[in-house]
Amino acid sequence: MKKLIGPFTQILPLTDLPLKGSLRDEQLHIIPQGGVLVEDGLILAVDDFEKLRKVNQSADIEEVTGGSVLLPGFIDCHTHICFAGSRAKDYAMRNSGKTYLEIAQTGGGIWDSVTQTRNADEAVLADLLLKRVQRHTAEGVTTIEIKSGYGLSKDAELKQLRAIRAVADKTTASLISTCLAAHMLPKDFAGNHQEYLQYVLNDLLPQIKQDGLSNRVDIFIEQSAFNTSDALNYLAKAKQQGFEVTVHADQFTTGGSEVAVKARAASADHLEASTGYEINLLANSGTVAVTLPGASLGLGMPYAPARKLLDAGACLAIASDWNPGSAPMGDLLMQAAVMAAAEKLSAAEVFAGLTSRAAQALKLNDRGILAKGKLADMQAYPCADYREILYMQGKLKPTHIWTADLF
Repeated sequence: MKKLIGPFTQILPLTDLPLKGSLRDEQLHIIPQGGVLVEDGLILAVDDFEKLRKVNQSADIEEVTGGSVLLPGFIDCHTHICFAGSRAKDYAMRNSGKTYLEIAQTGGGIWDSVTQTRNADEAVLADLLLKRVQRHTAEGVTTIEIKSGYGLSKDAELKQLRAIRAVADKTTASLISTCLAAHMLPKDFAGNHQEYLQYVLNDLLPQIKQDGLSNRVDIFIEQSAFNTSDALNYLAKAKQQGFEVTVHADQFTTGGSEVAVKARAASADHLEASTGYEINLLANSGTVAVTLPGASLGLGMPYAPARKLLDAGACLAIASDWNPGSAPMGDLLMQAAVMAAAEKLSAAEVFAGLTSRAAQALKLNDRGILAKGKLADMQAYPCADYREILYMQGKLKPTHIWTADLF
């Protein structure tokens, strides 16, 4: 059954925007008093509402009253929301001036989340994850990438990935799982970094592939995690097993984005430490630059050089990095709006970074814009002018959310 939804004061389909480089708001195509025709979860047409109604008189009408702006659903292409426990103690210590090493020595840091997540059973993990997914969806995020990485053993990593799969059946949002077993060297692993990565390659990834739990692999490249040569070898072998790859890159030190480009990774995420060399590498590659303003806010660090990346010609996506340690807030729109003010990003650059360019980071070509044949993942905001959305810096929330599964 065809359904016609509208009228909307403005529709921003975000079509015809290039995937790379800077964008001006004048490039945004705006459809006034528009409507969207949907059937079986796919968009059939986006056009003037009255025109669509006259041509599709048998369609079911879902009338939207009060005036609103329609956008594609947001795509959060980097989260860590499958976890148990809290790291509020870490946050308080960090704000009191304690260093990462000092926090870790008191039992905090990533290993604290690993311990709490290992101690939670799969059902508890799934319940916690579902609540976070539901909150994200209510805020207009219709596709959510979710990493493991708080298991760091075969059984615990599989438990996380199974919890993600279980929640995927209970939500209308699309969940994309990623194996981040290469988050750090586990404290209880009897071997070095190279031996641990080989263990993941030999014991964990084949099981993930066999069980259909994920087709993506990530690695954290940093002095406290894995070095560049080990990471490049790991990513090459993961790709040989049929996995797409992505990289935690340049958060505190450089080197990771260069590995991402050499490995032809889908994305390089973080980039707070990136210099002109890394910016040019990313801009001249097919690897998406993913900025994570939530981590900058949570850690009190500078933002990734989003403006410079765009001006150099990079494909720039924006994600939340929602996690219990460095980015506990998880409000994607607020984070993007605040970073936009600091980095001087246009509304077109922000919205593309949250939709079509974020889809590129996940290699999804069926969403991110409102156009014929794309998934009907959409959100409507209670305003008459799209500029109000970022102007309110995240306080204006969508009143209507549609996902393809609802039709």
